[in-house]
Amino acid sequence: MSVAEDVGRIAAAAAPFSTPGEELAGVLVAETLGLRVYLCAFESADGRTWLALGGDAQPLTDGRLVREAASLAGLCEVAEESAGGGHLPELRTRLAELRETDNPAGVEEAEAAAAALADALQPEPRVASGAYLDVIGAASRRLEQALGESNVSPFATAMQAALGSVEELAAEVERSHKLPLT
Repeated sequence: MSVAEDVGRIAAAAAPFSTPGEELAGVLVAETLGLRVYLCAFESADGRTWLALGGDAQPLTDGRLVREAASLAGLCEVAEESAGGGHLPELRTRLAELRETDNPAGVEEAEAAAAALADALQPEPRVASGAYLDVIGAASRRLEQALGESNVSPFATAMQAALGSVEELAAEVERSHKLPLT
């Protein structure tokens, strides 16, 4: 079953948990602590609530598991947005233009690194995992090095700067979870 089909299955299982005036707005998928977790976001005029479901489409109430899944989903989102400086398609276009006009030393290596990073990014819906985060980080670093960034990693800096937002997402999921977390 594809991730998209799996998300559809989970969305159907989550729908009965909506309250009047509330709609299922999205499903984030994460693999953490050896389990697949589906974070279902519900939207209404009153705000957002969350419900975590397991692979068996049953609600989860393990607070640690839900928090880890939310944090990982947030980190993967930031990693995808920060990859290639946040403008990977434009960077690839600019590198191709440089190769055609000036052909500076190292441009082909940078193009290859940018292509590898683009290939590493998975389309939505995707499964957020530590392994996926590592792949994005390694590909981002390779690109940075090909572009001459040898000391401070802009990708790592962006990830560090986003930790507060990721923490807030995890806290929101915990705080507004439809079932009590233990």
